[in-house]
Amino acid sequence: MPRRWHLLVLALLGVFALACEGGAGAAGEPSPTEGRTRPPSSSASRYPASMAALGDSITAGVGSCLAYLACAKNSWATGDGDGVQSHYQRILAKNSKIKGHVYDFAEPGAESDALAAQALRAVDAEVRYVTVLIGANDACAGQVGDMTPVATFRGRVDRALATLRKGLPKARVLVASIPDLYRLWQVGRDEPSAVRLWDSLGICPSMLADPTSTASADNRRRRAVRDRIDAYDEVLRAACARYGSRCRWDGGKVHDLRFTLDLVSPLDYFHPSLAGQNELAERTYPGSFTW
Repeated sequence: MPRRWHLLVLALLGVFALACEGGAGAAGEPSPTEGRTRPPSSSASRYPASMAALGDSITAGVGSCLAYLACAKNSWATGDGDGVQSHYQRILAKNSKIKGHVYDFAEPGAESDALAAQALRAVDAEVRYVTVLIGANDACAGQVGDMTPVATFRGRVDRALATLRKGLPKARVLVASIPDLYRLWQVGRDEPSAVRLWDSLGICPSMLADPTSTASADNRRRRAVRDRIDAYDEVLRAACARYGSRCRWDGGKVHDLRFTLDLVSPLDYFHPSLAGQNELAERTYPGSFTW
């Protein structure tokens, strides 16, 4: 059964689906500019001429605009808005051939079971660079027992990366770690606005339910979610290592981000704000594409 906070997010996205978009690579939709381009010049050859982003609401930019909806133009990976220095924007400054060849296939509410289908879309788009950020929703269950088992998560990630490796053998893949939701609870539990929204929206209840409680059961619950995310991150790291030389792990940089409340949206105190999207881009951008 879909989780309550997923349903709320998806309902809100449906209401506002036409707002705050218009950037390159609207979530789930190919860029209108397609077609093959000439090989890049030698000075630009280190930088890919096309890219796709896979993942969930974080990469879809939910909450980074002025309404609680997907906002692909602010995505840390593929955003083309004026306020974000995304991977796409940084690559574009080095290789103009990527212009219009950018796709955001991330889906709000997506768990790891959505990753394989997203990978197939990246293969169909014949991109040369893929970003992957997935796993927060697998941990954000209604209760601890409903979190995705680690073995199941591993199988789903392996299947998606195998699809990329087979279908895009020359593409480069960046795998990002999962944000530290325990840290988010730590910095938000004393903020009345955050507590109120977490309760009213039912955001990530496995971690954020009863955020002010100091009961032993609640502390055990939060630690269990923290430990599960750590286990997912190890799965992602190991999967990227098995992928081979064309996969780069972020080294845990996203997970190590020390959240402050200005880095999350005041609409839910969960998804990255525009400042948070920029911080994700800064921490994960590989700088060069020689791998």
